[in-house]
Amino acid sequence: MHNPSATLLIIDDDDVVRASLAAYLDDSGFKVLQAPNGPRGVELFDAEHPDLVICDLRMPQMDGLELIRLISERQADLPVIVVSGAGVMSDAVEALRLGAADYLIKPLEDLAMLEHSVRRALDRSRLRLENRRYREQLETANRDLQASLHLLQEDQDAGRQVQMNMLPVTPCSLDKFQFAHQIIPSLYLSGDFVDYFRVDEHRIGFYLADVSGHGASSAFVTVLLKFMTTRLLYESRRGRALRAFKPSEVLDHINRGLINCKLGKHVTMLGGVIDQERNVLHYSIGGHLPMPVLYADGAAKYLEGKGLPVGLFVEATYENYEIELPESFSLTLLSDGILDLLPGETLKDKEAGLPGLIREAGGTLVGLQRVLGLADLEDMPDDIALLVLSRNLA
Repeated sequence: MHNPSATLLIIDDDDVVRASLAAYLDDSGFKVLQAPNGPRGVELFDAEHPDLVICDLRMPQMDGLELIRLISERQADLPVIVVSGAGVMSDAVEALRLGAADYLIKPLEDLAMLEHSVRRALDRSRLRLENRRYREQLETANRDLQASLHLLQEDQDAGRQVQMNMLPVTPCSLDKFQFAHQIIPSLYLSGDFVDYFRVDEHRIGFYLADVSGHGASSAFVTVLLKFMTTRLLYESRRGRALRAFKPSEVLDHINRGLINCKLGKHVTMLGGVIDQERNVLHYSIGGHLPMPVLYADGAAKYLEGKGLPVGLFVEATYENYEIELPESFSLTLLSDGILDLLPGETLKDKEAGLPGLIREAGGTLVGLQRVLGLADLEDMPDDIALLVLSRNLA
């Protein structure tokens, strides 16, 4: 665990916001320093050597991005958390590229969110310091090829840890619905990602995404997806965007965001929102195969729908589909890497056999792991992601 007496430096030109953050974190057991602007913040940083910095982006004299650059030059591994009211996508991407550990949007309705981000960033910083000491020992013992290989492994470990921390808990229950997932990367980092969360007291959202390519570059886009959906959810709750939070609108928002970021990556994904009051599932397809499979009353069938990949076409539009949910059912979402495991010579044969395998598995993740032999997989050519949501499934 992190050191509870860690020193935090808050840099924000808003006196009220700065004081409220400082008071809350001080009560949480941290030593808190405050600076009203960037230059004063750099002075305190050099004099006090804090363990973590919290800063705004929009400040006079020196903006937050320049501040992150200066801090990174002085201490590359020091965690920086951005708390900004701007909410501009380009600023968020640039801050993350410069090494920011997290990006939170003002106003913070629940300061526990900030405390959680601080604790997580300090834990990651501690792990990085431990990894650095370990690398140094290896370099002393073997300064040539072996040391280089271990350095690469440590970098991948840090990236994998960040990605794993973003995933939701599995298994997880949200009211009467159960969620469970598994991600099997073809390389050390995965371009597949899943998430599920409460939209409001009556609705539950979820998605499965498959980023083009493999490895670190694709894994970075999963981080961006998590940020975009989290920010969109926050803004919808504040009544500033997509109050209905329809899956088709969410996919359209992500499509525009990825295109504007010019990362050269696109995503196939399926997003859904369960309306518990109406017992209805709304979903939208973004070029995703195979289609989700609904299992109920001992039968399994594909849901209907189609749509273009996300982040590839400016003119892409996405349709919202709706089905009434059975009293007892499961819904299985899979990335296309699963097709490499299915019997059949053609894609059509493989897709035709998938509902039967899900029926054999009883519509559960554990059953699919058994039927598909997921515990024994080695050297897969593509990432594999599975997400199963269910209700009242025996």
